[in-house]
Amino acid sequence: MTPRAWAAFATMSILWGIPYLFIKIAVDDGVPPGFVAWARVLMGAVVLLALAWRARALGGLRSRWKWLIAYAVIEISIPFPLIAFGEQHVSSSTTAIAIATVPLIASLLALKFAPGESLTGRRLVGMLVGFAGVAALVGIDVSGSSEELLGIGAIVLAAAGYACGALIIARGLGGLDGRATMGASLALATIVLTPLAALDPPTEVPPAGAIAAIVVLGLVCTAAAFVAFAELVRTAGPTRSTIVTYVNPVIALALGVALLDEQPGAGAIVGLVLILAGSWFSTDGRLPGRIERRLAASQSAR
Repeated sequence: MTPRAWAAFATMSILWGIPYLFIKIAVDDGVPPGFVAWARVLMGAVVLLALAWRARALGGLRSRWKWLIAYAVIEISIPFPLIAFGEQHVSSSTTAIAIATVPLIASLLALKFAPGESLTGRRLVGMLVGFAGVAALVGIDVSGSSEELLGIGAIVLAAAGYACGALIIARGLGGLDGRATMGASLALATIVLTPLAALDPPTEVPPAGAIAAIVVLGLVCTAAAFVAFAELVRTAGPTRSTIVTYVNPVIALALGVALLDEQPGAGAIVGLVLILAGSWFSTDGRLPGRIERRLAASQSAR
């Protein structure tokens, strides 16, 4: 890769590695999960729609409204609150490890929904190794706490939503400008999440740290992440760009340890290694077929 591509890769590794840190800061300061999700989605929608409008890239969205709604619900409206809810009960580093199952789940879903995908021996081994990593994480580190089990369950469900979102992009939203697709999806998700945020708003003005965390989530981890990833895809290509999926959990774990004094247990470390190895083998170091080519749009909201 060129130096420019490496710079974009390093940027994306950070931008996709830091959301879990800032979500943890916000929820630990008492901001309800639904409000955290709504606020970051709203900010991301405003920025991306403004960019898409300025580039005159909003044409063509009307004919894809069913796919946009499906994407907004499955990829954003459900996973974002689930992750914030999960982080009320588990650490940010544990969250990142669980989210690392996205390529693994995407590979499993592709066997059913992506034409031309088949279950090879290598893929089967990768899936078994990856799910063994989930078992290690749950069985060793969180098995003794019902609240932690509830949290990790919510996060794995969110990971499944992310994996489904990649399929939706591949099947129904191809050929559209990414800024327009993500901006419209975030705007629709804002509408879906508004009742949730209204039903459970903060009881008082959040601390400055929580407000700053939400602003970073909306402007940096959502809006700016899209711009950076678009540059990565342009300079490195879609295949190499997907490798960032395997890097950001490590960044998230390191940040949790360094800044939040989190102490991952043996299950977290073993689980991370097995999940990443399983994801790599089950996808041959990439995401299946058309999913890989549309990852740019499906991941940008994180």
